[in-house]
Amino acid sequence: MKPYINLVFALIAWMSIQNSNINAQVNILDYAGTPDSAQHRNALAFSDKGAWFAYGFPTDKNYYGGFSGPFLMTQENGVWSSKSLTQLQLIDNSNGSTKNTIDWNSFTATQKSYTSHLEQIFKNEQLEISQTVFFTSPHTAFINTKIKNISTKKIELTPSWKGTTYLESLKFEKVKDGILIRSTKSKALGRIRALNEIILETIIDQNNYQLNLKKFTLEAGKTKQLLTAQSFIFPNYSGGAEYQNIMVKSKNIESFLRKYILQKEDQLDRLTQKLDTTWTDSIYKNLLIKTLLTLQNNWRVPAGELKHSGLFPSYHYEWFHGFWAWDSWKHAVALAHFNPNLAKQQISAMFDFQNDNGFIADCVYRDTKTEKHNYRNTKPPLSAWAAWEVYKETNDSEFLKEIYPKIVKQHYWWYKDRDHDKDGLCEYGSTDGTLVAAKWESGMDNAVRFDESKILKNAEHAFSLDQESVDLNAYLFAEKNYLIKMATILLLEKDEAKLSKEADKLKEKIQEQFYDKKTGWFYDTSIDGKTFITTMGCEGWIPLWANVATEEQAQSVHKNMLNEKLFNTKVPLQTLSADHPKFKPEGGYWRGPNWLDQAYFGIKGLQNYGYSEDAKAITKKLFHNAEGVLEKGKSIRENYNPITGKGLESENFSWSAAHYMLLLLGE
Repeated sequence: MKPYINLVFALIAWMSIQNSNINAQVNILDYAGTPDSAQHRNALAFSDKGAWFAYGFPTDKNYYGGFSGPFLMTQENGVWSSKSLTQLQLIDNSNGSTKNTIDWNSFTATQKSYTSHLEQIFKNEQLEISQTVFFTSPHTAFINTKIKNISTKKIELTPSWKGTTYLESLKFEKVKDGILIRSTKSKALGRIRALNEIILETIIDQNNYQLNLKKFTLEAGKTKQLLTAQSFIFPNYSGGAEYQNIMVKSKNIESFLRKYILQKEDQLDRLTQKLDTTWTDSIYKNLLIKTLLTLQNNWRVPAGELKHSGLFPSYHYEWFHGFWAWDSWKHAVALAHFNPNLAKQQISAMFDFQNDNGFIADCVYRDTKTEKHNYRNTKPPLSAWAAWEVYKETNDSEFLKEIYPKIVKQHYWWYKDRDHDKDGLCEYGSTDGTLVAAKWESGMDNAVRFDESKILKNAEHAFSLDQESVDLNAYLFAEKNYLIKMATILLLEKDEAKLSKEADKLKEKIQEQFYDKKTGWFYDTSIDGKTFITTMGCEGWIPLWANVATEEQAQSVHKNMLNEKLFNTKVPLQTLSADHPKFKPEGGYWRGPNWLDQAYFGIKGLQNYGYSEDAKAITKKLFHNAEGVLEKGKSIRENYNPITGKGLESENFSWSAAHYMLLLLGE
């Protein structure tokens, strides 16, 4: 009997750990909110598996019995379809001929979110109704509803599902097992299925529908399950295959959810084990979960023009429903640590839009009728960094073999189209000759260093700014070194030798041209290299991230970075020194706010040159002083006010989450 007893205790202990794990991640993000219009932007939404739709918790009692939304990223720039597109209605027939529609205002609600699902429980004196929504594929979410009689008397109930949409573009059609949803603004086909139930009547009236189901009787203490599936599927996927998937899952949906919760817990456990030993307290583990959820909620599978999976910068902001080049490289570095296959997809998603000459589009979209791809400029060269980080996590030399020539082509494009005077130092620029697109190419759209910039023509469809940028050339130096590592793995000795020689020359040029001994900082220069553009900005520490500065140069840059009057602010390592006359910490975009990607590069730069304790101290300030970062419920923001810590611009921002994750992992 002893082995059996030990097994029982082990099972109890395992279940306790699992309950502890799942309870630890409750409500890390707050998904509560009843959208008051299709364009509502005051609530977060939960999605998973790369789905193009998402859900929230109702806050208006009139919409209890369902989940908010779904929020549809299948059309326009993301719109809420409804306050609740699938809401339960119950009629109490217990008093003979008297029929009373049960009032949701009589219920209290408990709502909990996890990385795997959303869960809510509604309770009044008679009934306890639990609902769980979770994704079984990128195309389908199940809503599992359990109605329990908690009174002492038998209850007879007639259930129905009903919904009203905000969108004139959505049209409801009656089908055998529920409702078909067509849109005049999207090729995605929607479907609401009432599973395992007899539909007695289907009512459709313009933007409304109702599915009346067969009544049932609940004895005291008994429970009735109602199961629905909501799908939104693009035509490049098989509707028939998805239907089969739904039917299989519906036969044992609770078993599927239990297994999926364990998969999510395992993913989180493996990621938690990678935490830097400095950041293992529960508040940092909560932040790790928040970063994971942020990336999960922004994940989209291929659809329309997008041929690989990737992440939006933010589903929450209407103009960020696409993939951006340098966002993608940054996302991939973080994704490599918990979903390397998605990291590979994210990289490939942008190389799908590489021209024959090596140029990669700045940003791309699913539906070009809504938004056009931007080929006016590209973004800084960080793809080699991303690809190498994926290789480090996977040892997948086949992926390296596939992506290497594409990165090489991209790398040398800079020297062909963005080196105006052919001196081996590149400039940001544009393909259409506009100054604004050239500034966009830096990723720092309105940075002060570009205030006096002018545009120069290099060739047809190739233009440069009249300044050579230190960050661009430091990125190119780092890229050469990542390509050298790849060439070594791929046994490309000639490439390795060529790139090594180029890296040595570029290192000398960067150290000599861009560093100012008087102020101890790296600056952009005029195109002839003779005049510093003496705006002290975050580009000045990129040479430390790229390992291209001398020890003496790094020491001086480090001193400036730690200066509280310059960059060591409340939320440190912001985009522009705090003593600059044009410093605008709020509303300044790249003229003062703190962007987590640049702060991360600064911290890694300090670590590269042995300033590890200072890097830790600055990291701690980034965690503790940026508004809401360590607070349950609050989303991670696009950027932060370095003086007050206030969160700025879009919510649920992917690259901020990606770099917070990397800082937590010590990567």
